[in-house]
Amino acid sequence: MEIKKNQCFTVTISDISQDGAGIGKTDGYTWFIKDAVIGDMVEASAMKMKKTYGFARLCRILQPSPFRIEAKCFVARQCGGCQLQAMSYKEQLKFKERKVYNHLKRIGGLSELLLPDEELEKPDKNQREEKTYSLVMEPIIGMENPWRYRNKAQFPFGKDKNGRIVTGFYAGRTHSIIENQDCLLGAEENREILDIIKKYMEVYKVEPYCEASHTGLVRHALIRKGFTTGELMVCLVINGDSLPEAGQLVKELKKVPGMASISFNVNKEKTNVILGDKIVNLFGPGYITDYIGDVVYQISPLSFYQVNPVQTKRLYETALEYAGLTGDEIVWDLYCGIGTISLFLAQKAKKVFGVEIIPQAIQDARQNAQLNHMENTEFFVGKAEEVLPEQYEKNQIRADVIVVDPPRKGCDKVCLDTIVKMAPKRLVYVSCDSATLARDVKYLGEQGFQVKRVRCCDMFPWSGHVETVALLTRKAR
Repeated sequence: MEIKKNQCFTVTISDISQDGAGIGKTDGYTWFIKDAVIGDMVEASAMKMKKTYGFARLCRILQPSPFRIEAKCFVARQCGGCQLQAMSYKEQLKFKERKVYNHLKRIGGLSELLLPDEELEKPDKNQREEKTYSLVMEPIIGMENPWRYRNKAQFPFGKDKNGRIVTGFYAGRTHSIIENQDCLLGAEENREILDIIKKYMEVYKVEPYCEASHTGLVRHALIRKGFTTGELMVCLVINGDSLPEAGQLVKELKKVPGMASISFNVNKEKTNVILGDKIVNLFGPGYITDYIGDVVYQISPLSFYQVNPVQTKRLYETALEYAGLTGDEIVWDLYCGIGTISLFLAQKAKKVFGVEIIPQAIQDARQNAQLNHMENTEFFVGKAEEVLPEQYEKNQIRADVIVVDPPRKGCDKVCLDTIVKMAPKRLVYVSCDSATLARDVKYLGEQGFQVKRVRCCDMFPWSGHVETVALLTRKAR
């Protein structure tokens, strides 16, 4: 039966998409339905249709899934941040594991891969010997308490229909602000800080930014917290060069326990990019400090730093374990950012080389290496696919272990080819997108590598995203 726009239909949800939408099928046609959970039977209304798939709005739940729970946040459905808050956390972990598993089998060609809870078949001795290797995923690393884990939040400011100043988060795929000053994933101090900023704006007639007219001053408030140190940072993003009565705002913000850095960031462009390049410091050293394990980091408003410090430690510990360092290894850390993984590896390596395309990130990495007295590190600014071949072919710098943590698009082919030529004993691949991980794993497999260990780490509870760590070694000849 052909379904037309705005027509209601019934469907059972069998899967979840990358962005957390429920997936169901009617007569072979695929529907994506936001806020639906695996196992739900729902009534939905068709919104937008393509040839083989369409999008529909959830109208009502006819039969709830056994995995459905009551969302804790009162704006969970409107806000674009938590796509899976109606799904039990235990089932979320299973879903994320299955997603990675399916990508590695289907795209990566790992036919021998098994999920952690799958029953291993027991073939006879002759069958076992015929198999080249068997690989069981290690259990996903979940959180004991998957709330209040974010050490960073960016709150847009605007006005509601009554002209009242509001702040919160954007609704999914829009720039409409859903008012909420106390996200349950963020630090509890956020609410007090946002109250202070709103009162300051009201008292001193400071207007929030309006995207349509490119007028108004305050665009966003960036708030960061060091979970180990308790230090707080506030950076207002403004559509101008100065902040009226800034001293009064600083005076009030300093009353918040832990306040260590207050600044504003200048962004006068008509853009969706939140931060500009210029920072004006108002109070404190211009950064806060925090720890991952025993390594301390300085974090500025412009620094890239993992938003979940509890899980970051566990992710990096897994990468370090997979690297198998004894203290004698030369290690390359590609796409190294501010050196977070590099410095973790440097605790156990002879020498660590880091590569990152963003100059400011490399400046931060070098500063953090000095802060931790790690003289066995060296950092290069540039593309991994350019720096690595140059250092290997021209300067003959070898690698015992290579660690890669690329963006969602995965590794560049030139970079992968150089890794193959360098023939490290171990390659640790940290991935935020299991589809591109699987693509690169397949290519590396064709070049003589094989996956030995795989484990997922849930860095973003209540969303559809998951990090994966894979260990690859060269196949025995």
